[in-house]
Order: sequence, then C-alpha cells, then structure tokens
Amino acid sequence: MVGEQTPRYHRIADDLRGQIERGELKPGEQLPTEWVLTEQYSVSRNTVRLALRRLTEEQLIVAGQGRGSFVRKRLPRAVWDWSQLESRSKHTSDAKGDQWASIVAESGRQPRQEVTVSIRRPPAEVAQQLQLDPETALTVVRERVRLVDNEPYALADSYFPEELVRGTPLMLPEDVSAPGGVLASVGLIQSHYQDEITVRMPTRAETERLSLPTATPVAVHQRTGYDSDGRPLRVMITILPGDRHVIRYDVPAE
Repeated sequence: MVGEQTPRYHRIADDLRGQIERGELKPGEQLPTEWVLTEQYSVSRNTVRLALRRLTEEQLIVAGQGRGSFVRKRLPRAVWDWSQLESRSKHTSDAKGDQWASIVAESGRQPRQEVTVSIRRPPAEVAQQLQLDPETALTVVRERVRLVDNEPYALADSYFPEELVRGTPLMLPEDVSAPGGVLASVGLIQSHYQDEITVRMPTRAETERLSLPTATPVAVHQRTGYDSDGRPLRVMITILPGDRHVIRYDVPAE
C-alpha cells in the first residue's frame, strides 16, 4: 500500500503541517514535546526528530534553545518596487529619514534605522565595482539595520569613495536625507544604477542581527550607482530575509 510505503516521519510531518495550516497550532504556539509525540504516534524519538527537522526545513516551525519547537511567527511582508526606489522624481520629501523610511511610513508602518559610519578599505568585490585600488583606497561605509515596527527587516551597507563624500552629511552616524538624495545634494548625481541579486543562506552574524529563524535564506541586492560619465559613486548591499520581503520590478516592454 502507498500509505505503508510512506516513511513514518513524513506522515507525522504531514499531520503536524495540517494542524498548522488549519490554525489548530497557532503562530508562536509550542508543539508537543518530543516525548509526547513519540507516545502519540507510537514511534521512536529519532523518527519524531526527522519529522520536526522536515517542518523546520519548510520554515513552518523554529526550535527554541532547549525549549522545544514552536510554530513560526510570520512577519508581514514588505513590498518594494525596486524600479522606483531611489528615483529622484519620487524622492522629493523634506521629511526626516531617507526614501526607504518614507516608503515604510507611507504604508502605515513605523520605520527606524540603526546607523553606524566608519572609514575603511572596502572588500575586494566592492573595490572592483567602485574602480578603486583595494590595497590603498578608503571608503566611507554606512551600515544600517533597518527595522519596521521595531522588528529587524534588512541590513543595508553603503560604500562611498572617501574622497568624494569627505565632509558631507554622509559622514554623520544618523539618518540623513535630502530632496533628490544626499549624493545629489552635494553635486554627485547618480544617472543610472546596475543591480545584481543573488540568494544564499545567511552568515551567523546576519542571522543574529536580523533574528532569523533557522533555514531562512536571504536575497543579496547589490546596487551600484553611476554618474553620467560612467563613474561609480556608491555601492549599496542590502540583505533581505526571504520570509519578510517581496521585490517587484516594473520593466517596460520596449
């Protein structure tokens, strides 16, 4: 029989998944302990662990440190139109905070950014994008943890050639903004962008800073801004957890 050929841990995972999908097990609720599940399904503890691992890999449950397994809480997804983000025609507000914060606020949610600024040599791949010598060049790095309703939603690190932004508001460790963008306000006009998007598992540091549940992949969005002469002005690398973001592009069919 097909049912008998299905591994027991698959059947246990299917049953628990159904309880989660039907709302019988609610977000944040603790699952029965491994011991209770072994008794309930008349299986070994190892079989129960395989079933729980399957649900963890499906991002339906998370394991607490020594506290058992819990139904994963789902953060509301943030939807980003990357074809308009950083468009100068869309960035005309004098409100405090950058365009990201303005978009979040317009959606009825509360944005906040934790900003640190440093001057250091860039990673090799960033130096290449900025056409800098990785051995000698310095960049101003603005590192931001972006929070929505006090939940960490993304990491955004921007790299600027130090000689271009020395003495500008971009050196300040705080939210800075200007109509059309801070770079434009100091005479550095980004005329076009080049985007690259990759997907990978997060580093340990990213997992901790973003409070990521187990097995949550992240999208890495790298945007390089160029002036009208093709000179790179900035590289921004954004880490976007896959469980809380939707990225949209509006691409003209011409």
